[in-house]
Amino acid sequence: MGSIRKQTIISSVLVYIGFAIGFVNHYFYTKNGSFTPEQFGLTRIFFDFAQNMMAFGALGVIPVIYKFYPYYKDNLEPRKIDLMSWAMLASIIGFVIVLVSGFVFQPFFVEKYQEKSPLILNYYYWMFPFAMGMLFFSVIEGFSWALQLSVVSNFLKETLLRVITSVLIGLFYFKWISFTVFIYLFAFQYLAIFLFLFIYLLRSGHLHFHFKISRVTRKFWKKILSMQILIYGGTLIASVAATIDSFIIAGFQGLTAVGIFVFAQFTANVIQVPQRSIQAVSSSFLSRAWKDKNYGEIHRIYSRSCINLLLMSLFIFGNIWLNAEEGIKVLNIQQDYLNSLNVIFILGIVRIIDAGTGLNAMVINTSTYWRFDFISGVVLIGLRLPLTYFMIKEYGIIGSAYAELIAYATYNFIRYEFLRRKFNMQPFTMKTLYSLLLAVAAYFICKQSFSALSGWIAIICNAVVFSGIMIAGIFVFKLTPDAMQLYHVVKKRWSNE
Repeated sequence: MGSIRKQTIISSVLVYIGFAIGFVNHYFYTKNGSFTPEQFGLTRIFFDFAQNMMAFGALGVIPVIYKFYPYYKDNLEPRKIDLMSWAMLASIIGFVIVLVSGFVFQPFFVEKYQEKSPLILNYYYWMFPFAMGMLFFSVIEGFSWALQLSVVSNFLKETLLRVITSVLIGLFYFKWISFTVFIYLFAFQYLAIFLFLFIYLLRSGHLHFHFKISRVTRKFWKKILSMQILIYGGTLIASVAATIDSFIIAGFQGLTAVGIFVFAQFTANVIQVPQRSIQAVSSSFLSRAWKDKNYGEIHRIYSRSCINLLLMSLFIFGNIWLNAEEGIKVLNIQQDYLNSLNVIFILGIVRIIDAGTGLNAMVINTSTYWRFDFISGVVLIGLRLPLTYFMIKEYGIIGSAYAELIAYATYNFIRYEFLRRKFNMQPFTMKTLYSLLLAVAAYFICKQSFSALSGWIAIICNAVVFSGIMIAGIFVFKLTPDAMQLYHVVKKRWSNE
């Protein structure tokens, strides 16, 4: 767990730097005198559109890369590994299909959004270069994960991408460019970081293009194709499930409501940073452990991920929920965004459930039972689509949050049960319960102690006391072995200096 922990810490630091920059970006997106909620909502539509086009255009190659790369690495010299060559070719073909589909389905977007969200139609075709950049970057990022270079790709996606966005927001905020020019430049961000990563891997000698079919490809092509086809369906399902809310909200309530929902999502998504980091780092370790049939290591990674991610998600959510309302007020954010508070709470619970069930998706995807990912994905989309549609129609944006809670709680329970029954992997202990009780106790202590305070004083007091109680409780009750190991590592390095 040491290598995973080290890379996770580095990746998490980079991702949190990115989130800090993202926080500044969202501040200028939402503060008085800046972007309107409608304009802000359009930037989210760009991301969700690109996410779906990326899932469609990748043709299922990304999980194939980190699943089968260990076999290529063990049997071929680096210059003769052809896996990345075929993956890039597939993604190019996929994007051509996406581009053609975009022209075919453009009348559907006109019919759906011309009344409530006409801004989408004004910039419809500019979503395609954005989607192309996300697609190509995601494919080469999967290769970086397989090479255990997730720190580099995380820096580009989580930090540099947000720096580029900051520059564009600044240009618009100070009226140096119009909103139209902002969108034109915004559309090419992912292509920029794709070129950075592509050149880095090429110049560092990690990326080779070899189009002669290798003996590994000849041996495994049937398994690769079988996995690719089924994973493709699962990826599409997961992508639609994760992004459908913004399109439905835009259709029923307009882009202003999307902007408010996006604000809530961004706030809740801060909770996912450690999870995203450890997923990127753990994929290659889990693939290797499955290949070597090292079930003890797999169970250890899975169990540790559950307790560690639960503690981190509770720590982050407690700080967010204690300070969300005061934060909106003291930062001079547009009052419309106060309507997001209930959504932040529900989505925060969703993120805790998802984090607290650990790396269940990654464990399944890197195993020989990766087909189950498709099955559980079908259940997810079967719940998410109708629930989201009807609940948004009836209750607005809070309905989407409740739909997400029901769907993802069911989804993670199914994955948990599969791993428990198939591999006897049960990651929860009494320390899971103690972690929940610790967070609840810390929250109510702060709520009772500082409810009369307001402004920055309230925010600082809540943050310091809640964080102090959580950190002390983790060590006193020994909730995770990684905490003490990390303490000793830091202490040793400090002593050496």
